[in-house]
Amino acid sequence: MWPVSPGNEWQARATIAGPCVSPFCLSSSSLQLMTAPRQFAVFLLKAAILGLALAFVLGWLYPGLGDDLRQRAGLPVTAGPTATAPAVGVRPTPGSGPVSYADAVSRTAPSVVSIYAQKIVTQRALRLVPNPLMQRFSGITLGQPQRRLERAQGSGVIVSEDGYLLTNYHVIADAEDIMVVLQDGRVTRARVIGSDRDTDLAVLRIDGSDLPAVTLDPEVPLSVGDVVLAIGNPFGLGQTVTQGIVSGLGRNQLNLSTYEDFIQTDAAINRGNSGGALINAHGQLVGINTAVLSRLLPDAEGIGFAIPVVTAKSVLEQIVEHGVVIRGWLGAEYGDAPMMPGGLPPGAPRGVALTNIYRGGPADQAGLEPGDVLLQMDGADIADENDLRDREAALRPGTSVRLDGLRAGVPFNTKLTLSQRPSRDSLSQVEQNPLLPAG
Repeated sequence: MWPVSPGNEWQARATIAGPCVSPFCLSSSSLQLMTAPRQFAVFLLKAAILGLALAFVLGWLYPGLGDDLRQRAGLPVTAGPTATAPAVGVRPTPGSGPVSYADAVSRTAPSVVSIYAQKIVTQRALRLVPNPLMQRFSGITLGQPQRRLERAQGSGVIVSEDGYLLTNYHVIADAEDIMVVLQDGRVTRARVIGSDRDTDLAVLRIDGSDLPAVTLDPEVPLSVGDVVLAIGNPFGLGQTVTQGIVSGLGRNQLNLSTYEDFIQTDAAINRGNSGGALINAHGQLVGINTAVLSRLLPDAEGIGFAIPVVTAKSVLEQIVEHGVVIRGWLGAEYGDAPMMPGGLPPGAPRGVALTNIYRGGPADQAGLEPGDVLLQMDGADIADENDLRDREAALRPGTSVRLDGLRAGVPFNTKLTLSQRPSRDSLSQVEQNPLLPAG
């Protein structure tokens, strides 16, 4: 028995008597019983965190592991995200929009070619006259004619496997030699099958077979806001793709050509892109690049124009079949009728006012005169000059039409038989009647 000192009398009594029953005296076994639930909760929390981390790593390394386990267990597999709306954190398939338009470009780019045209231009240089007496009159005279080589560069689109391709008329105008470079580097000479200055289109042909041709489908839908890509060879840099949207449709007030129905886009169209392809996000041809407004207005930015594929297809088919584009012709020049108070009856269509009558043409033979206002053709209202020009061109030569209008405010009607529209060069040489005197 241990000695008991006065200071540890209670401890000795407890040791002799057995286990301590005071609330302030806890044994080691009691402490273990109280901490066990807390330790177990901490263990479960650590296990859950470790499991989530492991599942994240496995899901990132093996995206299809969950579906495989569900299939083996006989559980239904949840549908994954679609290509058009990829899930957050999942990388999209390479080549799929809107991340990439590579598939659309690869579908059409082989059909887009570079065109190099050259022609000999003759001009007379200006020179100063050394004789002081002659300098009193003008001081300048024309020198000897000089010839120089002029080169033009543009783009084109192969539209048939046997070598037909479309480009702009202004790219190959008066060219004596035309070379075509395909996307794969092949170089070949091209010949002109026909051209149409009224739409600024030309049809060329190169030798070859099984060429990468693009499809001309006028039924491809196109709306303002659609993504479009312009493919061409700007400044001779090589095939280049620029991207934008359709900014407008039916642009017809530019005075770039006789028949205008342009697609407006902010996709960059630079010098050398003329004649190239304008495609949608699926790689379908929607237009032929033709002009950019900044060449006319230096302050304009992001305003380019393309000829719709429906016009390009029509011109191509007629040139291949006939060598020229055949259009109906009234034999008159006209513009939108002026909006003058009392000039037209209330509610009447605006129509067009005749400005020139070609001598011997259909309008001349029908008795029409400059100043006449045409309101209807075959009973259908004439909205404006572009409306009449398109309807006139769509009719075959020899078609008879009824025209209703006003002459000095008095209604009249007449029958007119359309003839074939002459070429622009021939049209400029046709004699015109003078305008009626005003007032």
